[in-house]
Amino acid sequence: MTGKHRLYAGAAIGLVAAAALGFGVARLTQAPVPTPAPTEAATPAASNDRLVITPQAIATSQITVAPAASGELDAAVIASATVEATPDAEALLTARAPGTITRIFSRIGDPVRAGQTLALVESRDASQIAADRSSASARVTLAQRQLARERTLLAQGVSPRADYEAAQANLAVAQADARRASAAAGAARVTGDGRSVAIISPIAGRVTAAAANLGQYVAAETELFRVADPRRFQITANVPPADAMRVRTGDRVELSTSDGRTIEGRVRAATGVVDPQSRTATIVVTPTAGTSTLAPGQLVQARILASGGATKGGVMVPQDAVQTLGDRTVVFVRTPQGFKAQPIRIANRSGGMVAVAEGISAGTQIATTNAFLIKAELEKNVGGEE
Repeated sequence: MTGKHRLYAGAAIGLVAAAALGFGVARLTQAPVPTPAPTEAATPAASNDRLVITPQAIATSQITVAPAASGELDAAVIASATVEATPDAEALLTARAPGTITRIFSRIGDPVRAGQTLALVESRDASQIAADRSSASARVTLAQRQLARERTLLAQGVSPRADYEAAQANLAVAQADARRASAAAGAARVTGDGRSVAIISPIAGRVTAAAANLGQYVAAETELFRVADPRRFQITANVPPADAMRVRTGDRVELSTSDGRTIEGRVRAATGVVDPQSRTATIVVTPTAGTSTLAPGQLVQARILASGGATKGGVMVPQDAVQTLGDRTVVFVRTPQGFKAQPIRIANRSGGMVAVAEGISAGTQIATTNAFLIKAELEKNVGGEE
């Protein structure tokens, strides 16, 4: 190798060494690359329980914020109820024998007396029943005469005692047949002329239903009229079995009608039996005042103040404040940035208020009116992330 070549090789080696040294110095002196910040999607799932909203937006949405109150909630049971006539205050009037309706004396709404005839049904069966009654009465008359004759012959010594005793037995049999025929005629309400059966009301009241039409042929036991006494009725409420166990006889009841009137009542009886179809127990309520505003068939709401249990010293919130978020029951607590979903455990409900057993304390600011708007916004955000 010549001197020139050695000079070129040394220069090349120097350049490589200088480049390597410069790269190392740059690596040691340059600023570290910043670590990327986690994206919003990587935040914990708990962020879905918070909603950021401005005070102006809260006012625009008409969301009311109020403190949770402390107090007591009686163990009131809220149930829908129906006004019904008592069993002895309503009567179903049927035809006691088949036939044709020939007379109608009463229509819907007419007042009736106990024992009053509402209609007549002409029937061949009625004629037969009347004939049986007349025949039985005639046999009684004949048996009485035979007994009188045998008594005279026995006194004269002409007839033996056996004939007299046989006449006595025949009279007893004839009288029994007469009573049977008379009872059958009375049960069928056969008229005096023996042509018709009468439709008679056993109670006083008003006609509430009338299916009878003049000239109509009806079968036996066909319902023709319904009579009810509007002054005597009861209210039956259907409540869940768990609530029915807390109801006691004599518990006070507040009955609310559709037009806002409130009527006082008392629990008369609790059946304690759960209906297999409705899965509810029946509570019978007797009104104690204001009965003039009720009518059979009317629907009312019953607030039964059950004495079998009460929640005392709890935290009270309005029903509108309690929402369901997923599988949790929550209220929305006010935060500086908006609202936070706070899970709670409910102890009881009554009259639009909810007793909270745990989850919040008295005085906590929560959303009440229109709280469902917060729930809808949180559920929309969850759906958007998915």
